[in-house]
Amino acid sequence: MDAPGINGIVETAVYVDDFASAHDFYGELLGLRRVVEGERMHGYDVGPNQMLLVFRRGVCREDVESPYGMVPGHSTDGPSHFAFAISRSALIEWREYLEEKKVALSSEVRWPQGGVSLFFHDPFGNVVELATPGLWPNYQD
Repeated sequence: MDAPGINGIVETAVYVDDFASAHDFYGELLGLRRVVEGERMHGYDVGPNQMLLVFRRGVCREDVESPYGMVPGHSTDGPSHFAFAISRSALIEWREYLEEKKVALSSEVRWPQGGVSLFFHDPFGNVVELATPGLWPNYQD
């Protein structure tokens, strides 16, 4: 029997030390709309059916009982990585915007399938990537 199929990624998580600094970066700098704000986690709307979950480092290691069911504990050690999708036409605008905001690029990669990725860090060392179509065989125009 084959797996029934996956329809995409609903959420990606990063761990931070300070929600205010995280919001300055994800909400203000990157322009994501915060749609959930709690003691353990803030959630940002990344696009249709996609969320970036920003957890306070260290507070989510234990299981948590909620009125809706138990949420298993989770954490990471060290920086994490994730990529936001951007259009090819927005690449130059993003490069200029990040430079204007004094966000240093760690790297710019031109992938064999034609995609381009801009890499930089959030205030907590997480690696943020802005990637155009052509990064992966299943991420094309």
